[in-house]
This record gives sequence, C-alpha cells and structure tokens, in this order.
Amino acid sequence: MIRHGASLVALALLAGCATAGPDYAPPEHSAATTPAANAAFASGQGAEFSQAELPDRWWRLYDDPQLDGLVEQALAANANIRAADANLRKADAVVRETAGQKALNTALGAKGDLERDYSTPSAGTTMPGVLTYNLGLTLSYPLDLNGKIRRAIESSLADREAVEAARDAVRISVAAATTKAYADVCAANYQIATVQKVITLQRQTLDATGRLQRGGRGTAFDVSRARTAVESSEASLPGFYAKRQSALYLLATLLGKAPAEYPREVESCTTLPRLSQPMPIGDGAALIRRRPDIRQAERTIAGDTARIGVATADLYPTVSIGGGLINSGRLENFGKTHSFGFSLGPLLSWSFPNRPIVKARIEAANAQVEADLAKFDQTVLDALRGTETALETYARDTDRAAALGRASDSAGLSAQQAGKLFRFGRSDFLNLLSAQGALATAQVNHAAAETALVDDQIAVFLALGGGWQKAE
Repeated sequence: MIRHGASLVALALLAGCATAGPDYAPPEHSAATTPAANAAFASGQGAEFSQAELPDRWWRLYDDPQLDGLVEQALAANANIRAADANLRKADAVVRETAGQKALNTALGAKGDLERDYSTPSAGTTMPGVLTYNLGLTLSYPLDLNGKIRRAIESSLADREAVEAARDAVRISVAAATTKAYADVCAANYQIATVQKVITLQRQTLDATGRLQRGGRGTAFDVSRARTAVESSEASLPGFYAKRQSALYLLATLLGKAPAEYPREVESCTTLPRLSQPMPIGDGAALIRRRPDIRQAERTIAGDTARIGVATADLYPTVSIGGGLINSGRLENFGKTHSFGFSLGPLLSWSFPNRPIVKARIEAANAQVEADLAKFDQTVLDALRGTETALETYARDTDRAAALGRASDSAGLSAQQAGKLFRFGRSDFLNLLSAQGALATAQVNHAAAETALVDDQIAVFLALGGGWQKAE
C-alpha cells in the first residue's frame, strides 16, 4: 500500500510538470482576420480621403500651433489621463506581486518559555523554573512544477497590458475632445461673424427703408418688417455666445484647470480648423492594429486563457525545496554547538482536490474565454462599423456643405439684384426682404455646414483610433 501511494504521488508530480492549461495564441478565426475587415474602407474612396497611414498626432494636420499646444497640455495634465496612469501603475504593482510568488520565501521565528516541573516538588523551597528558547529561520523555494505561478504571472502581465490599452483609449478621447472644444470655440465665433454680416446688411436695408418712409416713398409697415428681420437675426446670437463659453469651460476642464481659468487666447479664434490635404485614413488592417479597445479585448483573452491554467493547476500538488536553521534549548546553552539544528528537503503540499469543484472552475474559465472571444469579435466589428459610418457621414456632409455654399452664392446674387430693382423702383420692398431673408438663411446654413464638417473630421479621427502614442 505504501508503494502504491508513492506511485500515485509520483504520477501526480509528473502530470503537473508541464505548465497547466492551454498556451495562448491570438485568435486565428475571428472578425479581425477576415479579408473584408483588413481591406480598404468602403466609404473612404472619395477625393476627400487618402489611403495614407494616419499620423500619430493627427491634430497637427490642421497646421494650427495653438491647437497643437492645447492638445499637448491636455495629454500632460488631464485628470482622467492621470487616473488612467495611476491604474497602470497599480497593474504594474500587481505584476510584481504575482512574480514575487516565485521568489525565495523566508520566515524568522523566535519563542521563549518558562518551564517548571511540578512532579517532584521540594518542600519548603520555591522552584523558579527553567528558561528555554527557540529560534528558527526557514527558507523555501517553490518549484512550480504544475505551472500555477507561471500562469498567474502570464495572466497579470496580460491584465496589465489591457489596462495600458484602456489608458491609451483615454488619451484618444482627451485628444479628440480637446480638438473639438477648440473647434467649437472657433466655430461659434465663425457663426457669430456670419450672423453679424447678415445683420449689417439688414440694418442697411432698415436705414434705407426709414429714409424712404421719411421721403414719402415707403410705409411704416415696410420699416417694421425690416426691423423684424434685424431683430430675428440678433436673437440667434446669444445661443452662439453660450456655445462658445461652454466650449471654453470644457477646454479648461480638459486642461486640468477650473472653468474660470480657460485659455483667454482661444476666446477670439474665428477661423475654423481646416485640413490642407485629403484626410489620411489607412485601411482596416491598420485600424485593427491601432485601436486600443481592440488591443484591450485581445489582451483580456490572453489573461483569461492563462487563468484556465491557474484553475487546472489545482488538480496537482505544490512542491517546494525547503530548509531551516534551528537554535533551541535552555537559555544557558544559547550559542552552544549542540543547540543548533538544520533541515533540508522537498516540501509537498496538496490539499487533495475536490475534483468536481476544480473541474467546475476550469469549465468556468473556459467559458469566460469563449465570452472574451465573442466580445473581441464584436469590438472589431463595432470599430469597423463606427469608422465606416464616420467616413460616410463626412463624405455626405462635404457634398452638403458644397451645395449650401453654392446656394449661399446664388442667394447673395439674388439679394444684390433685388436691391438694385428696389432702388430703381422696379420691385417692391417685399421682394427685397424675401431675397435678404433667403440670403441670411443660406449664409447661416452654410456656416453651420462648415462647422459640422470639422466635427465630422474629428469623429473620423476618433474612430480611427489615433492620438494615444506618447511623444518620444
């Protein structure tokens, strides 16, 4: 029976010598490996796009030093990025803690006792007792024959890389949000300037109408209608001022400052950020490599695959090499040769597994990996869909902005013609007001469309996943 039991232990040790659980490999048959996912974007074939690779710092494509400085400030000072950096340091500490399980373990113990023997009392005397001590230093080194520690280190490293990818995703969001907040300030001022041009024209008409009324060629009704047009245009200005201030407050927050500390130099920006070249978008393969959320999903699979090995290792015993140095005895013998002892040998620890429980944990770990694979596929598909949608939106809004630009030019020509006809008495005032109203609407709509194009561009850059790389 003893020989049979030893054989069982030997078999268990041999079975555990290989690292428990499956070795991780990137998903081979997934949404990320299909030809369609790695091809050029279907919505990115227009003249406004380039198949060149997206640069790391895409906001520099706007060739705006002020914008460049704001984004760099945000990446250095934003509170969400600081929190993400702290989470990464925490993950680094977890990796070191897990790796520490493979190090030499030491334990130092000390004990003192006062011993008295009451079995042979001496009459009339008091026995003070004997002082004894026990000092011990033990050392053990885990052999990790079942690979549990190795798998635990693998999982913590993969978890750390997933946290790093999450940090990179935060950097992307901050870069895009900072660019958009800056663009919103410029866009609000651009729209304010557009409306003010319209108001200037409408006031000229109002003044002219007043002079005509005083000269007997106009009516009070004409004047009131001209004043209504001016006041209607003026009523749209407060909304743009509020939008500008809101963007300035957001910009301050992104820079890690209180809202009242928004950068005053941005407040007067009136020029929309504009690309001087077709937008570089690359292809699906580059997107999959670049997007941090896809990398995070893939690293999650790796970490949970390693945890299958951690669970499987519980089927086998844990073996360590241990030794100890002991010094014990009576206090008066402290330091003498015969009070020292030494031990060295293998240490076997096996909490004999309840196999159904361990197998249930292994099945749960395998199921988690299957769920991770499905989430990875969905993350890839969502990234591709979001990018295609952003590209299509930008392409169609580009067409819309061009059409509204042509409409604005036509409305301007019509307003000029209506003005001439009215001044020469060949058209009534209603036609003039109608033409000027159409011009105001066309110019405001065109300004809004130009503003929307900048938002669309930022949405494309955000979908492409650029901007997380740190400056060298």
